Amino acid sequence: MKKKLAPATLAIAVAIAFALGSFAINLKADDKDHDHDQDSDHHRDHSQFSKFVPGTIVLSRTVYKGTADTITIGESLPPGCQPLGSAADAASEPTANVNVPLLPPSTATTAVAVSCGYASDNGEAPNLKDSHNVWNNASSDGSFGVSSPIRLDDLTADGQRLGTLHIPGNEIVTSFSSKSELALNRSVDGKSLTFMGYRGGPGCPTLTLSGSGASLTLTQGTNVGPISPTRPNLIDASASSTPGLCDPTNPAVSSYEGATGPTAYYRSVAEVDSWGRISYTDGDAYSGDNSRGSMKGANSLYYSAGNDNNGGLSKTQAGETALGFNLSHSTGAELFTPGATPLVPPANNMLGFFVVGKDKPGKDTNFRGLTIFDNTVYVTKGSGSNGVNTVYQVGTSGSLPTTSNAPGTPPATVNFLVTPLPGFPQVSPTPDTSTTGATASVGGYYPFGIWFANSTTLYVCNEGDLVYTPDQVINGQTNVANSGDLAPNTMFSAGLQKWSLQSGTWVLQYVIQNGLNLGVPYSVKDYPTSIEPATGGCRNITGVVNPDGTATIYAITSTISLNGDNGADPNKLVKVTDVLSATSLSTKPYYDNFVTIRSARAGEAFRGVALAPEDDYFSSGGFGW
Repeated sequence: MKKKLAPATLAIAVAIAFALGSFAINLKADDKDHDHDQDSDHHRDHSQFSKFVPGTIVLSRTVYKGTADTITIGESLPPGCQPLGSAADAASEPTANVNVPLLPPSTATTAVAVSCGYASDNGEAPNLKDSHNVWNNASSDGSFGVSSPIRLDDLTADGQRLGTLHIPGNEIVTSFSSKSELALNRSVDGKSLTFMGYRGGPGCPTLTLSGSGASLTLTQGTNVGPISPTRPNLIDASASSTPGLCDPTNPAVSSYEGATGPTAYYRSVAEVDSWGRISYTDGDAYSGDNSRGSMKGANSLYYSAGNDNNGGLSKTQAGETALGFNLSHSTGAELFTPGATPLVPPANNMLGFFVVGKDKPGKDTNFRGLTIFDNTVYVTKGSGSNGVNTVYQVGTSGSLPTTSNAPGTPPATVNFLVTPLPGFPQVSPTPDTSTTGATASVGGYYPFGIWFANSTTLYVCNEGDLVYTPDQVINGQTNVANSGDLAPNTMFSAGLQKWSLQSGTWVLQYVIQNGLNLGVPYSVKDYPTSIEPATGGCRNITGVVNPDGTATIYAITSTISLNGDNGADPNKLVKVTDVLSATSLSTKPYYDNFVTIRSARAGEAFRGVALAPEDDYFSSGGFGW
């Protein structure tokens, strides 16, 4: 008997055909949604979200929801920070000391200074009506950020939007200006997507300020605070302590003015299936900084990358205090069990701990990009002032790290080796010979997203150094990128790098820059020309291998600008097609030439991209008829 299609199934079938280009019917996708705003985040839904369409791509983005009232000029930043700072005494901000216990067997303490900033501007996003810019506050608050809602757009290969999944803002949020957050990864089995964000947990103990004049002391209590709120427009949630690792030296005390005590936020993994159903797993890793991304392995465990420690511990203090030990052992690459109760640091399954030379413990593992290929975890480091920027392998080839196969006596996940891939540059961000070793060189290498097309072909996004270079004209156009990023086909060139594995060593073939218009400022509707962004390179990526021997790679661009924080710049989603077997750039216009398929609006930022998840119903071979 011939089966009938239910209306919902028929709609999905038509959508799939449209996405794959096999229908001649002119179904109008939401390619003009920017001009017909019906949703408060400037994107009109073409239809109610029902499912991610197989064969499409998914874009993670965030939208700034703040208003002038989100920040009050002159208020202390971060909120709750003590001693209070103000614009009036900006030249001599007061400080207080926190007495942090040293590691046993010592019973002594070491004093750590804490100081606060102040708000130099209100909460308005950059606009054409006045000169306010909320991101100017980053000048006095180095970790400044405002929490914002998360959107997952289901897109065709050409960037036309089929639907949007609105992630509940009372469940999880991201930080708008944190450019390294909200990476999106499809699970190894192809059935779900994962990303990371912030979820409110029990607040940290009360901090009491005592003393007077130049002798101020902060003392942390032992109480547990109320559950911290999860919502947009929280301040510095991305720099907050986690509930299981409350750092009294962290100036990011509270996430909003008027809080009754210190707030704390889990760094949580969100998993989304093909129907848009979401589950959350909370974690206490990455206290004081941001989680970047996660990916679900074939063993159904989550692997993540991130950074921690926004507090005042010095390099020496981080290595000699219990607080520093806990922080340095709850960062970098981490292992999460879906649905498990958060593990309290330092017993939270950090994958591989190491310190290079005299670096600050925990900062050499400031990882950003993450992927799993052939049952092996890979991460990248491309920021910070410690360690070596390069592409790393975590553990042994073909074996996902777990608690059951951890090395060492006693076995522990921190004992997994984290090793640079042979052939890749190993670059120290600073000219400190004690941190570089014999194999590293000083210079600029900023790897971010990575994607394996096969076992011998690896694409790496280099975001560039993002330093604004003024008064420069190249080929008749203003250009704000530096010469090292613009240089063609070097290990340090910004753009999409193609590497091939030859006799056990990775060899750079070329760098795809065409179409990115590196360093050339572009205009954005309703956005000030004085801070117009330019593409600096690329960040998160994904790709698909085509039947004709080519690969199509999708990438999120990085930006250079004079904005207070270039992580808040409107950026782009681009794609490029490359011949897998090629060892030099193609001269044909349809290869190795980026095209923009989606552009962020003012007050919007793109973060991650992944192939759409598919469930067994579709991946098994059809719709059931």
